[in-house]
Amino acid sequence: MNQMDIDYDKIDDCTLALLYLVTSQDKYGARAWKSFDWDTMDRLHEKGYISDPKSKAKSVAVSKEGLARAKELFEHFFVMQGGGGPMERFKTGE
Repeated sequence: MNQMDIDYDKIDDCTLALLYLVTSQDKYGARAWKSFDWDTMDRLHEKGYISDPKSKAKSVAVSKEGLARAKELFEHFFVMQGGGGPMERFKTGE
């Protein structure tokens, strides 16, 4: 296999967008299941989008900034043009 230059920021963006798909919200805020690549989850934590994934919990807390960015990325990568408008799953504080 040839050496590839990997754009880890794009991987982080796609992972954050997919986290939006598995996010739920309760009285404590937004949470997402953390079944993604650990290095990517660590980078998203370092960027301030999610809580530290190194815990016994099966989900991570998603910050307000992380939720807004996840929604934006999800719509960019996965919503088909010409649809009925943006998907509103949660209040993102916008």
